[in-house]
Amino acid sequence: MIMILRQWKAEILASALLIAIAIAAAQAPSTSTTSQRKTSTPYTGDLTIFDYADRDQKLHINQVMDLLGLRPGKSVADIGAGSGWFTVRAARRVGPTGMVYAVEINPAAIQYVEDRAKKEKLKNIETVMGTASDSRLPPNSVNAVLLLKTYHEVAQPVELMKNLRSALRTGARVGIIDRNGNGENHGVEKKIVIQEAESAGYRLVEEHDELVKDDKMDYFLVFATTR
Repeated sequence: MIMILRQWKAEILASALLIAIAIAAAQAPSTSTTSQRKTSTPYTGDLTIFDYADRDQKLHINQVMDLLGLRPGKSVADIGAGSGWFTVRAARRVGPTGMVYAVEINPAAIQYVEDRAKKEKLKNIETVMGTASDSRLPPNSVNAVLLLKTYHEVAQPVELMKNLRSALRTGARVGIIDRNGNGENHGVEKKIVIQEAESAGYRLVEEHDELVKDDKMDYFLVFATTR
């Protein structure tokens, strides 16, 4: 009888231990979740600094637009538009039959771009208030996208790139121009950008790093969706 009681108690203790382990495992943070990499604080200072002398030549912006397929009638998104430096150049390139969406998370930048578009009499510019994870572009709205010195500031880059896909028309190209860095020093390593883009459903189709070196950038990557 004593042996039976001892065995019964042992079974109860074993069951209680298994239950405790299961509860602890359920409450513990998942080790399969990848931690968010570091990102830089979005710029909120003087926007006029982006319109410095010779930037068109240093960044070879006309060649950049050629590689993204910007032509009259096309639609393009400038994600992280800032002062609208690229926005207005893209607007002139695509002409009155085209459209440029200037995407920003900074209300001051949105107002700045709107004022600039009026001043330069460009009626084919539309501002969009995006978020860290979503550009909030209309579905099937753009032929090309450029993130110019912006990707390192995107707090949720993979989600942003995933959500961007619904806005891309067939054959759309997504360009990323940035510099190498650790994420929080206004740069992010090229290999990280490629890995994140691939995980979001893109493939790298071209690299033109030589075009952006004069503007102290390290890479110009062009992606297309894998669909």
